[in-house]
Amino acid sequence: MRKPEISPFGSFKTTICFLIASILLSGCGHFSDRWQAKTIFAEANDLFYQENYAASLGKHSEIIENYPSVSDRALFEMGIIHAYPKNGQKDYQKSLECFQKLISDYPESKYRHDSEMMIFSIRNSALKDQSITAQRTQIETLQNEIQGKENEIEALQKMVETLKKNIETTKQKLTDYALRKRSVDRILIEKSKRQLTLISKDEVIKSYKIALGGNPTGPKEQQGNNKTPEGIYIIEGRNLNSRYHLSLRISYPNEKDRKYARELGVSTGGDIMIHGTKRGFSGDDSSHSLVDWTEGCVAVTNDEIEEIARLVPDGTIVEIRP
Repeated sequence: MRKPEISPFGSFKTTICFLIASILLSGCGHFSDRWQAKTIFAEANDLFYQENYAASLGKHSEIIENYPSVSDRALFEMGIIHAYPKNGQKDYQKSLECFQKLISDYPESKYRHDSEMMIFSIRNSALKDQSITAQRTQIETLQNEIQGKENEIEALQKMVETLKKNIETTKQKLTDYALRKRSVDRILIEKSKRQLTLISKDEVIKSYKIALGGNPTGPKEQQGNNKTPEGIYIIEGRNLNSRYHLSLRISYPNEKDRKYARELGVSTGGDIMIHGTKRGFSGDDSSHSLVDWTEGCVAVTNDEIEEIARLVPDGTIVEIRP
């Protein structure tokens, strides 16, 4: 049978597989020097196919030690096993040593040419492996650098968020300070506009959208009619533990309201507040002014009632217009 030709330009894996097919699968018909050596080659081949490469190499070493006449074949097959891609203990250096020893010790061997081709292929494969390893190392380095940059970006984003919060807090403090410097002396509530305005010395400081009682038209005349009063009152106290977050008490009823209620023979009612949204409310309280929902009070958002409470002292005049 003609000796296999191995192209130096083929892939290393193709070269290995071709040689395994032509050498290992060919049986021992070409090398019948001794029947016992033939049997050991067969055992070595079986171990190879079972992927027990260390044991297969051991059998080939046994042949080299005991049967010098077929040692060139044993060296050649050992070189293939050492370089075999599926061999977890693959060792290109040991493979090269096998092929080089074959060329040196058996210059007339029919495996010489194939060994030379294998040396060429293995060296190319080793260079490729080194290049791949270098590229993988470079990729891992770049991935680590990217991860490091991502961590830096995340840290910077958190820092930016913290700075934004600090800026907003500072702005609010400055606003509060500026407003407090201009003492609020009057609250104007315009029912038709659904608007509450803070006034200092006849100058508007800030306005808020409001919700009124569920029956907003007209002044409050009696208890339970869900109307918001109309007239002149003052802030006569505050409840920091209100069911509606926080509340400022309006001095309803005044003397005019009491007189009118007596004429009608009804109770004036009371507990009219400027307050926030109901405690435990989980929605967006910015929608509080879309519907008149109170029992006669004036409602703003929780943030707004906190701001109003900071700016408005007890005793401030409250004017409620239709």
